[in-house]
Amino acid sequence: MTESFRHSGAYDHPYQGAPVNPEWPPPPAHQPTAPTALLTEPAGRQPRARRPRGPVALIAAVAIVAAAIGGGTAYGIQELTGQDTVATSSSTSTNVVPSSQKGTVSGVAKAVSPSIVEINAQSNAGSSTGSGVIITSGGEIVTNNHVVSGATSVKVRTSDGKEYTAEVVGTDSSKDLALIKLQNASGLRVATLGNSSGVQVGDQVVAIGSPEGLTGTVTSGIVSALDRDVTVSTDESQGQQQQQGGGGWPFEFGGQQFNGDTGSSTTTYKAIQTDASLNPGNSGGALIDMNGNIIGINSAMYSAAGSGSSDAGSVGLGFAIPINTVKSDLAKLRAGSTD
Repeated sequence: MTESFRHSGAYDHPYQGAPVNPEWPPPPAHQPTAPTALLTEPAGRQPRARRPRGPVALIAAVAIVAAAIGGGTAYGIQELTGQDTVATSSSTSTNVVPSSQKGTVSGVAKAVSPSIVEINAQSNAGSSTGSGVIITSGGEIVTNNHVVSGATSVKVRTSDGKEYTAEVVGTDSSKDLALIKLQNASGLRVATLGNSSGVQVGDQVVAIGSPEGLTGTVTSGIVSALDRDVTVSTDESQGQQQQQGGGGWPFEFGGQQFNGDTGSSTTTYKAIQTDASLNPGNSGGALIDMNGNIIGINSAMYSAAGSGSSDAGSVGLGFAIPINTVKSDLAKLRAGSTD
């Protein structure tokens, strides 16, 4: 896993209006001729353009809203409507990045960094640092279960340096996901959740998180593979014991175990593999496409730290939970799951 662990203490809603009939309203029984139309205007003036009504006006209004969302302003729409809903995209074509910076790592970083947070969790075994993704302006944040599992207190720092206390709303160890909620938070920048089914091998991606507590660190790479079967520990104490050894959290892939023993209690999920640099502390952070859509939650990385300091750090073997898995699990997490 990719969160950082420090020794402490003794351990040191769609609208459904009536269907629009393309022939409504029906044409008038008699169409006036051009001369008759001219007589309805004062002398010397051209006929006034009539204001579109019915379906035309409705379509125009819908087009304006669609253009706003397509331009990456779902956050603004959310604030205007007062709805604390998750901003999602049906495809990876939704462009959150300004057109002048489209396709650049710097453009993605500027657009998405305000939606990524640093998470510090305290437990009886010590403290750990991970990352999270803001999904509502009121402070709902998605992260990994192993970042906050067993935590007695959770503190969150946003990209602008503000600190909040958070509570764990729900956890799902089978998918290594958790939902936390900030206290007394509002007006936060919301990330746009993309569609991981549209991701392809070779796509460029950006990762943002807090490796080793370095808040807002940005790295980039490509999608190396899809549908990797990654096995992780669901035993809280097992993971904490491994973290005391200094490496990333344990996981298993291809019949081999990395970063230590995963223990007897494990779960397996399909992951996106990436060579974007991930290090301890990136857990729960975002894997992002070049349009600024979140396509995965970073969860595991291979760390060679146990073999010596000269080998420590990312070796380009990281995994992320597909964002479609996250979206399908949100209702369960919001309901207070403790699986």
